[in-house]
Amino acid sequence: MESCGRSATPPGLEGVALCRRCPVGSNSAIPPGHHSQDLQASLQRPEIKLESLKEDIKEYFKISGWEKKLQNAVYSELSVFPSPSHPAAPPEHLKEPLVYMRKAQGSWEKRILKSLNSMCTELSIPLARKRPVGEQKELLNKWNEMGTDEPDLSLFRPVYAPKDFLEVLINLRNPNYENGDSLSFRTHLGLIQVPLKVKDIPELKEFFVELGLTTGQLGIDDSTQVPPELFENEHVRIGQKVLAEQDSAAAQQYIRQGSPTALRAELWALILNISSQPEDILYYEQLKTNVIQHDLLVDSLIYKDVKLTASNDDYYFVFEDYLYQVLLCFSRDTSVLGHFAYNSASPPKSYIRGKLGLEEYAVFYPPNGVIPFHGFSMYVAPLCFLYHEPSKLYQIFREMYVRFFFRLHSISSHPSGIVSLCLLFETLLQTYLPQLFYHLREIGAQPLRISFKWMVRAFSGYLATDQLLLLWDRILGYNSLEILAVLAAAVFAFRAVNLMEVTSLAAAEAVLADLSTLKVMPLLQIFLFATVT
Repeated sequence: MESCGRSATPPGLEGVALCRRCPVGSNSAIPPGHHSQDLQASLQRPEIKLESLKEDIKEYFKISGWEKKLQNAVYSELSVFPSPSHPAAPPEHLKEPLVYMRKAQGSWEKRILKSLNSMCTELSIPLARKRPVGEQKELLNKWNEMGTDEPDLSLFRPVYAPKDFLEVLINLRNPNYENGDSLSFRTHLGLIQVPLKVKDIPELKEFFVELGLTTGQLGIDDSTQVPPELFENEHVRIGQKVLAEQDSAAAQQYIRQGSPTALRAELWALILNISSQPEDILYYEQLKTNVIQHDLLVDSLIYKDVKLTASNDDYYFVFEDYLYQVLLCFSRDTSVLGHFAYNSASPPKSYIRGKLGLEEYAVFYPPNGVIPFHGFSMYVAPLCFLYHEPSKLYQIFREMYVRFFFRLHSISSHPSGIVSLCLLFETLLQTYLPQLFYHLREIGAQPLRISFKWMVRAFSGYLATDQLLLLWDRILGYNSLEILAVLAAAVFAFRAVNLMEVTSLAAAEAVLADLSTLKVMPLLQIFLFATVT
């Protein structure tokens, strides 16, 4: 991608050592080894003897709280990185083991770049430019009220929308696979035509066992034999204990039954291993300075997206300023590039004008390697209810993105990837609600055409916020996005009677247009544990 402006060198964070593996605070912008000073000082104390050094260090870790921090750091890494592959496997296998998936992702990336480049050329706008001093001052002054800005964005268009992405997924094929090879797959009449292994209901029941009818849940008013307020009070008490222990693994297990509203912000931060250190705030401020100094073409895409989505949403319009701040900083954050080690996608490159193809003049564009699409800002919006301090909100979003959300817009065979979610949704519907599935298919209303936008956004903007947060509790608790496909199927099951009467895609969409009154947990429980055998 060649820049069509003065220089496409977006601001990196030169001179900042990114401590990606730091157990305290994520991505600290300070030199590695900064935590060793305390340890060195302690080791020089007279009561520490060389012969018992190993035990003394273990003891010190316990007393100082470092043992728990290190455990959480290791647990955090294990939650994110893929399981070890064969030692002889090439590095791209870590990104995506199936060649045809890698190729499809590569050609999709080319399409996105072409769209971005053509917009750049049409509008004669550079990919990146340094802001004049006056403009820098103006932006700094209105940093906390960017929502009042009304720039003319009429010429900008989203690089792509979810429906464009769906068309690409529908056309995915495994060239080594004949549909006739497998009877079970030959009978798959959905839109997704790639043979991936997805869970069936018995496997889902086993996986989501804590959602069972006999287990207490937050988000269900008439839970089990125990009166709801008794369960809630006890659940809050256990939650406080989990927080006092500061154990990520325990928090992840606990949140599978839902998080009490008052504890959610702290529990999510603990699961994601984020604790606000001074260096994290400093790092956020550096990103902010970067936004003030440089203007990127993607900034306008972010503005446009927020205006088209969150600003028109009854729940989220009040957070408009937060969304600009977080997303503009996110686009400059080079530490996000780290997740491409286990993401099937690759960060797009730009070349300084006149140096197209010369690698030494290549830079990642945008600096974080992520080009926003229509609806991207809705990944941030619900988090604004939980975190009001910008650098903390920023860290939580970044970690949610590199753990989960990137999988919703990249082509891969991962069980939490969007292709698997689509296939899981269609398989559940076809297997357990065959009449409904065939009816909708016959009238040209393939269910996936309706549910895809819900899953791509992780239901953000479709459910009421309290229900959405209960759903995201379970995403964090199970470290999986599969629950999105289960919920999408459960919504169809819930509205099945009405859907059996529709005769067109428009009518089916009308039946499912408003999900804001739905209760997530009863839907999931009934679909998984009550109606389907």
